[in-house]
Amino acid sequence: MSTFRFYHPIEVRYGDLDPQGHLNNAKFVTFFEQARIQYIRHLGLFEKGQSFMDIGVILADAHIAYKKPVEWGTPVKVGVRTLKIGNKSMTVEQCVVHEQTDELYAIGEVVMVAYDYREGKSIPIPQNWRDAATKFDGVK
Repeated sequence: MSTFRFYHPIEVRYGDLDPQGHLNNAKFVTFFEQARIQYIRHLGLFEKGQSFMDIGVILADAHIAYKKPVEWGTPVKVGVRTLKIGNKSMTVEQCVVHEQTDELYAIGEVVMVAYDYREGKSIPIPQNWRDAATKFDGVK
């Protein structure tokens, strides 16, 4: 998955497994979320100790294609990259891959909407978000 410039390693815990011994499907969503927060921090758009009310994005849509089961103890990392930025939303692609071999376990896209939590409404994507994603991922 060489198109991703950002990866976040995540431990597959025993409690993350389903009764068949595979990573539970719902955990992929959690892994995606954890990696997105780290990606946003990496871009300098969210700092430790900052209120989540100040992030200014909300998940609007999520799609995941599961390619292969993940077993307990498998070292994985989650790739994150911004594909597209609109007026009020951004499309982010994510993947779960083996940490050493890059074998693909799942790939998906989420749509994040810029959101004013205090006012309870969507807002335009802030220019600093647009600039950071453009610089890091080459988004236009």
